[in-house]
Amino acid sequence: MRYGGNRARHWAGVLRDDLWTVRADPLPPSTWLRWLPHGIVWLAAFAVLAAGLPQLQERAGLAFGYAFAVALGQSGAMVLGLWRPVLAWWLSMTATVLGAVAVHHMLVPDGPGRGFTWPWTVAGMAAHLFVLLLLALRVPGRVAAEALALTALVTYVLQGLWGARDYQSTGVLVLTLSSVAVVLGAALRGRREARTALARQTTLTAEERARRTLLEERSRIARELHDVVAHHMSVISIQAQVAPHLVPNPPDELKENLAGIRENALEALTELRRVLGVLRSEHPDLPPDPERGPASHAPQPTLDRLDALVANTRAAGLTVTTEVTGGRRSLTPGLELSAYRIVQEALSNVLRHAPGAHARVHLTHRPQGLHVEVTNSRPLHPPAAPSPGAGHGLLGMRERAAMLGGTLTAHPLPDGGYQVTAFLPADGPPSSPHPTTKDQA
Repeated sequence: MRYGGNRARHWAGVLRDDLWTVRADPLPPSTWLRWLPHGIVWLAAFAVLAAGLPQLQERAGLAFGYAFAVALGQSGAMVLGLWRPVLAWWLSMTATVLGAVAVHHMLVPDGPGRGFTWPWTVAGMAAHLFVLLLLALRVPGRVAAEALALTALVTYVLQGLWGARDYQSTGVLVLTLSSVAVVLGAALRGRREARTALARQTTLTAEERARRTLLEERSRIARELHDVVAHHMSVISIQAQVAPHLVPNPPDELKENLAGIRENALEALTELRRVLGVLRSEHPDLPPDPERGPASHAPQPTLDRLDALVANTRAAGLTVTTEVTGGRRSLTPGLELSAYRIVQEALSNVLRHAPGAHARVHLTHRPQGLHVEVTNSRPLHPPAAPSPGAGHGLLGMRERAAMLGGTLTAHPLPDGGYQVTAFLPADGPPSSPHPTTKDQA
């Protein structure tokens, strides 16, 4: 008995929280009812008032004041349902019960209300269905089901338990149409929530894809820079090995120090190659496959190979002109590698997005660093459809410039072309741990 009492109190609390409230639940922007002006709802409520008042006054024999109050409550519930559907449902139920009680004593064979539609009038039925639909559109399905169940309970008490002598029953019709209204409203609400969830998931997927692309690009850049470091470590090891032979009768301390330098360089080089092997591997957790062969140790490209890059681009059908100004001086391998990759990616974007255009590569050597500019004219042919992985080339170029403490801008030109400009400082990144990049695209 105690368990049954606890369950009864639990469900009483649930009903109180769900239906004993005056909270506002305005129509969401994505609901189809939002397309209709609120004035149409007001006109529909006025039609219910105009139809229900004479029906209660003339057909059921109620006094004007009482009939007007009941009809006004039913029509007002429709308007209130636009903002507070739960409170509107209570208003509709109260007006219906009061009207049914007032008409009950007139439903006799010789009374003025004989043959009257009871306990729901036609106007009250239309108003209550509208309110239930608005309720199901805005509240959880449990609350709508509770409102439907209480509607059925009140209808059963009035018609089934209390009853009358001479009337037209509307209970079954109301319950059937009310179920349809609740199911329809719940379905529309579920569809709206599904679309909202899909849009949210699409946004999260796009953000995750961009984040993953950024991490992949940073990993690729890191591998290339590690290759540059590995090259320098190899040079240090060779120089430390050769240095004792360049000095006649070198002291033992010098030999010992040079041997330590060479040993440390070899250990660092071994560790770098091990890390590179893991980074380059598609499945780093799997053991190495001898059929794949050793990892490629080809040198990374520098600006010396820019002519070959331009020649390959011309062979692909793009007209490219190059210009180098300023005094050429020695640049760090990392800077030359980044400059080469920026030009390579910019020319690839021209091939992909501006078929038939003319491209111009301009390198300016300055005392502060290297200025890279790649400009293309307006495309002569429509671009091809974007591939699934397209759209992340600028991201990689920005990351390369940022890692060196430089800047990169990319923006369309007034004549329909496009320009990518980057400045890579010769003295490396600034002391700030988070260099900034500009994006005017």
